[in-house]
Amino acid sequence: MHNSTAQGLNQAVTGCTLNLAKAYVIIDFTIMLNNSESPDNKKQEDLAKTAEPPANTRIQRFHHTAVSTPPPNLLRPRPLPREKSARPERKKHRLLYGLLVLLFLYGANRVITGLTLAQWPGTGGEYDLKTLQPKKSWLFGSIKNFIFKSDNLLIGQKDDRINLLLMGIGGPGHDGAFLSDTNIILSIKPSTKQVALISIPRDLGVKIGDHGIRKINNANAFGEAANPGAGGDYARIIFEQTFGLTIPYYVRVDFKAFVELINEVGGVTIAVPRSFTDYQYPGPNYSYETVSFVAGNELMKGDRALIYTRSRHGGNGEGSDFARSRRQQQVLTALKEKLLSIGTYTNPVRIQNILDALSEHVSTNLDFGQLMYLASIGKDTDNKIIPLVIDDSANGFLNGGISASGAYLLTPRGGNFTAVNTAIAQVFDPTFVAPSPPPVTAQNAPPPAAAPTSTPHFPNAQIAVENGTWQVGLAARLKKHLEAAGFSVASIGNSNVRPIATSTIFIANQKIAPELITALNKELPLPTTTVAPPWLSDTTSSSTTALPKRPDIVIIIGTDYTN
Repeated sequence: MHNSTAQGLNQAVTGCTLNLAKAYVIIDFTIMLNNSESPDNKKQEDLAKTAEPPANTRIQRFHHTAVSTPPPNLLRPRPLPREKSARPERKKHRLLYGLLVLLFLYGANRVITGLTLAQWPGTGGEYDLKTLQPKKSWLFGSIKNFIFKSDNLLIGQKDDRINLLLMGIGGPGHDGAFLSDTNIILSIKPSTKQVALISIPRDLGVKIGDHGIRKINNANAFGEAANPGAGGDYARIIFEQTFGLTIPYYVRVDFKAFVELINEVGGVTIAVPRSFTDYQYPGPNYSYETVSFVAGNELMKGDRALIYTRSRHGGNGEGSDFARSRRQQQVLTALKEKLLSIGTYTNPVRIQNILDALSEHVSTNLDFGQLMYLASIGKDTDNKIIPLVIDDSANGFLNGGISASGAYLLTPRGGNFTAVNTAIAQVFDPTFVAPSPPPVTAQNAPPPAAAPTSTPHFPNAQIAVENGTWQVGLAARLKKHLEAAGFSVASIGNSNVRPIATSTIFIANQKIAPELITALNKELPLPTTTVAPPWLSDTTSSSTTALPKRPDIVIIIGTDYTN
């Protein structure tokens, strides 16, 4: 009886407890809904925490006293406790931060490259021998190379065309030391690894600053005269203005650098297209030599290659500046192949040593890293070199003649450089066909100082200058003056009889065109005669350089001559 009564009482208490728990859940749910709808729920919660429960609220009092642990509120879940280790999450954050930093640097680089150009290392030891690109031997170097990649090393890369001016000068110890007898615009198309060599003739008449219409090979000399060391940059600007092309870089070498560089690589093999002989190749002490080349392959050392590229009075179609320009392109192509032979002459350290040794004979505004970048492109060009010679051929762009001032000049057909500039701009387009030059009219005629006539130039005329005074160097100075005006002087020297009172132009070869004599008289207003003075012969002259065996013209400088 007693046990049954106790069990019944226990069941009753348990049932009551469950009912109270259910009621609690319902009330709690109702309160939560009310609180979620009320705009002042936060304030009510705070008041509920501090206020004493009403005395007559048995359910709430029982909740606080009888139920020590409230049942879980499944409608308002509580946050679970953190795990002891949070390292994986920190690693994810670090990786994310690292990626954000890289993206920031990449974006900053895209902005910065619009204002400045990235640079490759300035020492040869930091380059890979095969790729000719900076080594990537460590992680930071790889990341830096990825962010600051080599797509903005040179001006023109964004436009897929890099232009630089190559000039060859005589250098110290040569006549016209700063006249650029070799002028080549080298253009590179990085996307296709193509290279174009555009030869500009030395006698092309262009406007050079305040000097008026002059031969384009004077640009470097004028720049050097105005500001020593700035000739290359000044010439670069003149070429830019003339051809409407952005040419931000230049490389200028003299004869010594050319010879030494070819000797350094062991010579170059040249396929001479046809045999020719030049009887007027400049020799030492203002003399002339006879040089010959035979058709076929020839391994040329530096001195021989220099003669091949300088000869301009050869026979068999090799007696013009345009033929010489084609030979210059041929030697440059052969030199490029020899320099960039993998495993032989691509050692950047060796290249740097060569440039350091020839620093007095090479001038450029390219830094070493930019030169190595160009070399890395050049090694992949293969046979993608496109030659273009601006000439006066039947389908060419130029006319040749004697200007109003008496100098031999080449001028563009049609009176302007439109057709020339279009051909240069489209040099990489295989479908481009140069239009026929427009006829010369009063509107497009060239300036009077450069106006061509029908008179051809006679570069092979043998002109000798004899100094009949005691003034030292007068014949040499006159030679420079005449050559700058477009004449070819074969020899200079002192006359066997001195002093001679009257200056004279002696015409030995009466078959010389009268137009040439007229042009010479405009340059030197001296009396002309066809009667030779008795002392003028191959055996009696005491010239410091031998007279030609058959001079066409002999200019005799007397004491009445004024420079």
